Amino acid sequence: MPETQIQPVSPGIWVCQTYDHAIKTDLWSTAIQAESGLFLIDPIPLNNDQFIGLLASHPIAGVIVSNANHQRSAAEFSDRFSVPIFARAAAFPSSKPARFSAVTDGYKMGGDLEVIQIQGAAPGEIALYQSADGGTVIVGDALINFDPYGFALLPKKYCENQKQMRSALHKLLNKPAARMLFAHGMPILSDATERLRQLLDSQ
Repeated sequence: MPETQIQPVSPGIWVCQTYDHAIKTDLWSTAIQAESGLFLIDPIPLNNDQFIGLLASHPIAGVIVSNANHQRSAAEFSDRFSVPIFARAAAFPSSKPARFSAVTDGYKMGGDLEVIQIQGAAPGEIALYQSADGGTVIVGDALINFDPYGFALLPKKYCENQKQMRSALHKLLNKPAARMLFAHGMPILSDATERLRQLLDSQ
C-alpha cells in the first residue's frame, strides 16, 4: 500500500489520501476535531509518521463509517484506540463490529458533528456536518469530485435509487458550508453550499 498523504485543510480538519491498486482509484478520508475529541471518517490504512503524530497528539473519540462500502480500516482503528465505530446499521449488513454504535438522522457525535442520512446512495449512506469556521460537510459516496466526472452525483449504476439520493441531498443546502470533503475526490474549500446548489439545480 502506498504511503498515506495527509494535509490540513482548515483548523481542526485534515484529509488523508492514498491510492488503492485493487480498485484503481484514490481513497480519501477525513480526521476532524469535534468538541469531545478527534473523529476518523472512513479511515484508510495507517502508515505515515505525520498521521501517527496527529493521532498521538489528539485524543480520538471515535471512528465513523459513511456507508457499507467504506468499512476500510475502521475496525483496526477502533481496536487500536478502544473507541466506538459510528454508522447506520446498514453500513454493516452482515455482522457488526465489537464497538458498533448505530446512528440515525440528526444524531450528534462529539457534541457538534451531525449525522445527515442520505437515502438512495450506497447502503447506509450518511453525510456529516459541523457548523464551526464557516461550516463543513463530509460526504461518503453520494457526491464525488474526481476525473473524469468532476464534482458530480454518484453515478446511477452505483446508487440504490439515484432520484431518491438527489432529493435527499437537498437537505445539505440547509447546512451552510464553506467546505465539502469526500471519500472519493479533492476537497472543495470555498462556497461549497453554493456549488452544491448549482449542481442540484442542473440535474
